[in-house]
Amino acid sequence: MNTIMRKSVLSVAGLAFAGGVFAGPIAAHANPVDAKPVAVAVQADKPDTTKLIPHGTQGDQSHITLNDEQIGNAKAIIAATKKAGLPERAAVISIATSLQESKLNNLGHLGDMNDHDSLGLFQQRPSSGWGTPEQITNPEYSTTAFLKGLKQVDGWQDMPLTQAAQTVQVSAYPDAYAQWEQQAADLVGQYWNS
Repeated sequence: MNTIMRKSVLSVAGLAFAGGVFAGPIAAHANPVDAKPVAVAVQADKPDTTKLIPHGTQGDQSHITLNDEQIGNAKAIIAATKKAGLPERAAVISIATSLQESKLNNLGHLGDMNDHDSLGLFQQRPSSGWGTPEQITNPEYSTTAFLKGLKQVDGWQDMPLTQAAQTVQVSAYPDAYAQWEQQAADLVGQYWNS
């Protein structure tokens, strides 16, 4: 490399060339620059996808567009999961379960359309011991109740989502939870650190 080219490269790198010797940073010799602080946005790390979906999704995936209330309920599930000291995977299972059971709507009694006395995000039943109607329709309470059931499932962390959810919920449609795994993981990835 010729001397002029070497000086140019070293100058760009912030080093001086003095008679064949590198002379360290040249900031003291540089012309002053009118520098202003630059704001840099730093995004919090998103949860690792392998933690969110360790087994990969099973079957065809469904997706719905969520309104503000549904997103608020997803955030409430995430907050309750964090408060319980459980990892992101528990939030994915919880949100996928709620997507299947209520499409993340905190449902009250639906009259003739009601499945027995099922209520809330997880369609939990007072008659089955999940809590009072007021408790079950409280997102934090209902999520905590679901998570308490999940923690009682041996090895839930290593199970496919639909198996873990079904063990807690005991649904007539045990494989239906799997279709919501990707959307649930996307929601956890988006809101876990917000």
